[in-house]
Amino acid sequence: MSFAGAVAYILADILTMGLIVIIKRCTLADHAGWLGLRLALWPDCGSDSERDKQLLLSAPERFLVLTINDVAGSALGFAEASIRNDYVNGTRTSPVAFLEGLYVLPAHRHQSLARQLVAAVQLWSRERGCSELASDAPLDNHNSHAMHQGLGFTETERVVYFCKSID
Repeated sequence: MSFAGAVAYILADILTMGLIVIIKRCTLADHAGWLGLRLALWPDCGSDSERDKQLLLSAPERFLVLTINDVAGSALGFAEASIRNDYVNGTRTSPVAFLEGLYVLPAHRHQSLARQLVAAVQLWSRERGCSELASDAPLDNHNSHAMHQGLGFTETERVVYFCKSID
């Protein structure tokens, strides 16, 4: 399976626990279902949806947005990834692929859909010369920690960020 930049769709039909799904790369012309799932994961990003859509879907070499769909075309989950050239906590190389977001509808969890999305992200990442895939999760999101570990990620560090106004 290749992730050539000109290919609009990931060419994969996956039989997962009796459910036939299709992983599709989102484009400006075809991104059905993605924004709704994105709002389910990040309810506070609603006002930025149009800006984010333009940014993420206009730079396919730097950003990847995938949906995983049933045979009727309904989006069941999504993954967003990017290539980061700056330092990424816990990594040893640069550039690094970064899993920015991963979400599967609650009714479709525990069917390996997240695993299939991450496998597609890894393929895209390798084709861009990356040898590491990083991600993050809030300190209190224990379900996300367990999911990451189940997908083969290793916890590298815990960080609390601070900011001070200099006005």
